[in-house]
Amino acid sequence: MQLLQDILVVDFSQFLSGPSASLRLADMGAEVIKIERPDGGDICRQLYVSDVKIEGESTIFHAINRNKKSLAADLKNPHDLEKIKELIRQADVVMHNFRPGVMERIGLDYATVRQLNPAVVYAEVNGYGEEGPWKDLPGQDLLLQAVSGLAWLSNDQQRPPTPMGVAVVDIMAGTHLTQGILTALYRRGVSGEGGLVQVSMFESILDFQFEVLTCHYNDGHELPVRSAVNSGHAYIAAPYGIYRTADGYLALAMGNILVLGELLGCTPLAAFTDSRDWFSKRDTIKQLLADHLQTGTTAAWLTILEKADIWCAPVINYDELVKQEGYKLLEMEITVQTSNGLAIRTTRCPIRVDGMRLTATQGAPMLGEHTDEIEHQYGLTPKLQSAVK
Repeated sequence: MQLLQDILVVDFSQFLSGPSASLRLADMGAEVIKIERPDGGDICRQLYVSDVKIEGESTIFHAINRNKKSLAADLKNPHDLEKIKELIRQADVVMHNFRPGVMERIGLDYATVRQLNPAVVYAEVNGYGEEGPWKDLPGQDLLLQAVSGLAWLSNDQQRPPTPMGVAVVDIMAGTHLTQGILTALYRRGVSGEGGLVQVSMFESILDFQFEVLTCHYNDGHELPVRSAVNSGHAYIAAPYGIYRTADGYLALAMGNILVLGELLGCTPLAAFTDSRDWFSKRDTIKQLLADHLQTGTTAAWLTILEKADIWCAPVINYDELVKQEGYKLLEMEITVQTSNGLAIRTTRCPIRVDGMRLTATQGAPMLGEHTDEIEHQYGLTPKLQSAVK
């Protein structure tokens, strides 16, 4: 039996934040039905993040919508809307990631849906919450990285703020939405009570920064200061950062500067006997390290440091990563297949339960691929026919 077997999720969400949450629910065994516009469907189908397309659609759509079903419906059409309401009456979870007010205009807001199905778990994710001057701003990942302070934390002191190279705000919001949905489902299993789960991308990315924000709150609201040299974390002393070597890059985490200097043969580091200087003079220390590490290869330094249990790692790209034995043993890659027979390699769910990996082989659906099947399975069409007579 799958973990969420018999849980029906009606998913109106598009692009990344909401679909990443329903992806995880699908991985756990829930039946996820994507509700998509007949004319184009989920905007993610055509929102390319690279020049790679799969079956004429974006790679990211296929990565984030595996193991789901697609029902095409025009929510402005009364007949289609009634069909969706009948599906909602049978749902365990209803979710969306529209801006505040959109579902109210459609007539599928929480208050309305709760009347249709009092035990439903209704989950929504938006950009900046339901209130305030930012509530109608676009909930776009890069913009939220910028306004939340996240991008400002990265790069060296004299260099411009730098965003993360992945859609971290979308994925964190989706993770938090999944957590909220599972919590509400547990409560419903105990009490029979449904509920409203709300997550904003802004709150999610603020929580993601709880470490540095807590320091800021309790440090007289002093701003964190990025290192001028090899910045890795505004609140961590030398040697924390990434360093160029003769043939690549080496990451150094926290460590004893005196021990590091001795192991590497970097004699100037012996002068920093007061550990408090490792923070207050971190740029001086890092510059000494940066100059010294360029005299040897990454592999040579790793041979010395790993033997001494110093926290370090090579900086590698994806081509190098997939060749590593440590990566291969995890079996993170799975192959899913679309109904057209196209095989797509992607990453699997990272969760294991009782030692078992949560995997699925069904690829992302074509637009409206399962409409007839869903109407038959949930008895939607006959009820609609009687409703419109």
